[in-house]
Amino acid sequence: MPRPRTPRGTAAAINDEDAATVAAFTERLMPDAPDKPGARDAGVLNYIDLALAGAYSDLQDFYRRGLSSLEGYCRNTYKESFVRLDPARQDAVITALEQGKATGFTWPTAQAFFNTVRTHTMEGMFADPIYGGNKDFAGWRLIGFPGAQPAFSAADMKSKEAFTGAPIIGLQAQAPMRRG
Repeated sequence: MPRPRTPRGTAAAINDEDAATVAAFTERLMPDAPDKPGARDAGVLNYIDLALAGAYSDLQDFYRRGLSSLEGYCRNTYKESFVRLDPARQDAVITALEQGKATGFTWPTAQAFFNTVRTHTMEGMFADPIYGGNKDFAGWRLIGFPGAQPAFSAADMKSKEAFTGAPIIGLQAQAPMRRG
């Protein structure tokens, strides 16, 4: 059964409540820093939402159950939802998931949920922007990856210095972007 659309009609597979949790979780996995983009800046939520509506549609129930178990664990442990926890407690929850110590998970297991969200966070940070993440090449710029180029000159190929050309802007501009 499809999840309700957000009031703005921008969600592809995740409702607003789950989107807020995914956004907070991914931002703890890949936080921003001064002059360094994090998951929010790179549009990781948009990537995950679009992936769950498309290529990863078989993982919609996995995410729903995992997010429900995450909320149950947070409420039982801290009497608050994940998004209302301070960053230190969010990190403690994520560590408990990673170590398989978070209780209340059946399927997916806490570790499986953590590993999947972590993998999707990295994909959303560093995949080609056509898939809805890596907004404005944030992840590529973070690691100095030049992205697609029509050609590298002989001097570019011999240089020991980081390539400074901008990534080619292409189809990613056509990918729908979830705001938030």
